[in-house]
Amino acid sequence: MAPGAVAMASVAAATTWRLVLLLLSIAGLGAADGRRPPNILLLLMDDMGWGDLGVNGEPSRETPNLDRMAAEGTLFPNFYSANPLCSPSRAALLTGRLPIRSGFYTTNGRARNAYTPQEIVGGIPDDELLLPELLKGAGYVSKIVGKWHLGHRPQFHPLKHGFDEWFGSPNCHFGPYDNRARPNIPVYRDWEMVGRYYEEFPIDVKTGEANLTQLYLQEALDFIKRQQAAQRPFFLYWAIDATHAPVYASRPFLGTSQRGRYGDAVREIDDSVGKILGLLQNLRIAENTFVFFTSDNGAALVSAPKQGGSNGPFLCGKQTTFEGGVREPAIAWWPGRIPAGQVSHQLGSLMDLFTTGLSLAGLAPPSDRAIDGLDLLPAVLRGRLTDRPIFYYRGDTLMAVTLGQYKAHFWTWTNSWEEFGQGVDFCPGQNVSGVTTHTQEEHTKLPLIFHLGRDPGERYPLSFASTEYLDALRGITPVVQQHQKALVPGQPQLNVCNQAVMNWAPPGCEKLGKCLTPPESIPEKCFWPH
Repeated sequence: MAPGAVAMASVAAATTWRLVLLLLSIAGLGAADGRRPPNILLLLMDDMGWGDLGVNGEPSRETPNLDRMAAEGTLFPNFYSANPLCSPSRAALLTGRLPIRSGFYTTNGRARNAYTPQEIVGGIPDDELLLPELLKGAGYVSKIVGKWHLGHRPQFHPLKHGFDEWFGSPNCHFGPYDNRARPNIPVYRDWEMVGRYYEEFPIDVKTGEANLTQLYLQEALDFIKRQQAAQRPFFLYWAIDATHAPVYASRPFLGTSQRGRYGDAVREIDDSVGKILGLLQNLRIAENTFVFFTSDNGAALVSAPKQGGSNGPFLCGKQTTFEGGVREPAIAWWPGRIPAGQVSHQLGSLMDLFTTGLSLAGLAPPSDRAIDGLDLLPAVLRGRLTDRPIFYYRGDTLMAVTLGQYKAHFWTWTNSWEEFGQGVDFCPGQNVSGVTTHTQEEHTKLPLIFHLGRDPGERYPLSFASTEYLDALRGITPVVQQHQKALVPGQPQLNVCNQAVMNWAPPGCEKLGKCLTPPESIPEKCFWPH
């Protein structure tokens, strides 16, 4: 089928699903048993590392509320992002699909990460079905608080993709900018722009003081109270960004952490989570509310130690497909339903929150497209584990896969020698010869394979000649071949920059159409993210 025909068929299928959802909504259908379905809270952090939680071994133990949440629910030590960068991982969470399926990737150079800065003209395609849009079929009211990051042009607005309310920004709190060649990033309440970061919503870059987390907390608390008063099931997507550099915290938390400014931000987040869970208990709706806490990708070690978190024992950080870039803190909490004090070794993914959310609402996933997310309810409610692979992409390139205890790397790459020479290091203090490479190294014929149970830091690849390596390879190869044979990539959304949008580029890149020029002719510093 021609690409145009595929696109038309996809749009037609999405339209059919939307009609079905409208009919379900009119009929007032909810959970399968007719009772009001549970509320759903997804608490998504930004660049928070696996090792930032006390329950995962952070020695300063400055996350008492999150640690208590884990003690009262289920901890997932083997939970993964769908991508080592913000935009693609958020697209995957809300669609239940690998970013390459929804177009959240670039073809501008093999294994290039990409996201949606203000110059990118792409975003979430209209034929993608997002979790809040589907939840309407069960009568849910949905709100996003914080960072959207799935496109800034009007057609990508979250209220056009299922959300009923929004307070936050289409991008992260980058800046401040000069407001002439490049304006500061806007903040929205629903359809209205209510100000800009560093202006109406100040952030003191020098001290790290900002009141944003408190604003986001109050938005969450108010939304929960309103929906409970109206007796409506709700979906709250609390996507705050205080732990993304430049990190920030409000005045009462600044200077209170043993971990510096980043720790201050984590302490404020932990306090906010405690207040949200406390409200659910005070309103006596905790037993009808499923809460999941996690992060969009690993800690940004390039910003550490002052502006970045900890990935614990794992290799490298954000932007890489090593464990530190993709393994996330993860906690499920549902008092009275999820037994307290559980540790689940289910191999999980951000995409599973899409499928799990639909299951909670008594809805089935769309049947007209590939869905990569797994329903986590059997794992958290009954302890049942499901075998499944986890695929890791950078750009349009399959970098690695995990199956069981084994992780195979088909390509290795951290960042270029040029960037590294300028002090940009995605793996500070973690050089592993032949693994943390600064050139793109191909291993598709003989992948590097690690046993994550014995070697979670990915420091000792199995010997190619060993029986264990050959057995692992025999298990992984057909899984990867089947995946690649069936994969239909979406139209890439992150290729095209329009310099007229913001009239800004990194120094030396001003006259380059850097998303349209052949990649081999573009200096490394001109790629996004630079």
